[in-house]
Amino acid sequence: MYDKIFPPKMLSLPNGKIIHEKKSRTPFILLAVLIALIFSIQFTDFDIKVLVLRWQEFFVIVGQMIPPKWEYLPHLWKPLMDTIKMSLLGSIIGSIIAIPTAYLASSNVIKSKWIVITTKFFLSILRTVPTLVSALIATFIFGLGTLAGTVAILLFTLAYVGKLLYEQIENADMGAFEAMESIGMTRMQAFRYAIFPQILPNYLSTSMFCFEGNVRYAAILGYVGAGGIGLLLNEGLGWRDYASVGMILLMLAITVLLIETVSEHFRKKLI
Repeated sequence: MYDKIFPPKMLSLPNGKIIHEKKSRTPFILLAVLIALIFSIQFTDFDIKVLVLRWQEFFVIVGQMIPPKWEYLPHLWKPLMDTIKMSLLGSIIGSIIAIPTAYLASSNVIKSKWIVITTKFFLSILRTVPTLVSALIATFIFGLGTLAGTVAILLFTLAYVGKLLYEQIENADMGAFEAMESIGMTRMQAFRYAIFPQILPNYLSTSMFCFEGNVRYAAILGYVGAGGIGLLLNEGLGWRDYASVGMILLMLAITVLLIETVSEHFRKKLI
């Protein structure tokens, strides 16, 4: 029955042999996705009727945010600058630490499999832990404030940039690396002069892209006491002061847009 619906294609070679194309697995994959979708709807109690009937409630809250409370603007400058500073500092430190971490996780540079496996496992653990959870743990260790938020952003940046960086190292051209090793350089010296220049543009581009996202992530870290503009955002939502929330979101959107514009300009220069 399957062969009648999806007949296998045949390729005839000049020597007279016939090669049959392998059967497509697409129908089975689509069936598996459909079954997973059905079970997901059941487990999550997803109700399309509620979505249809109540979607307009979102615009009720948005309507209360417009116009924003302009007199609230002077209260936002310091928390907004705290958010930018902890995002920038966490991104820079995390990106710097990601270089030696990615070096230790690269199987084509490090000979010890245990070091490679352990480092990759460490990065996997960091990627698994949500940023909010990292910030919550950091608040218990370092107390409330921007230091906890900076540490949480640092760990996320390390996991994100480190993962992409060691993949780029493992896909780098090893010809120059091996040539430098053959003339007496250490593996680290050969990495510095042969591989690192290859991955440097992508590394800088990834780090700047990560900084863009970190500004947005830092805005919600205030929910766990990690400082920044998220504290005011949480307070405004708690008191149903949606006009103030609208002012916070407007300033945050303008800040993110400016950072993304500048970052995109420099990332294009690196390509």
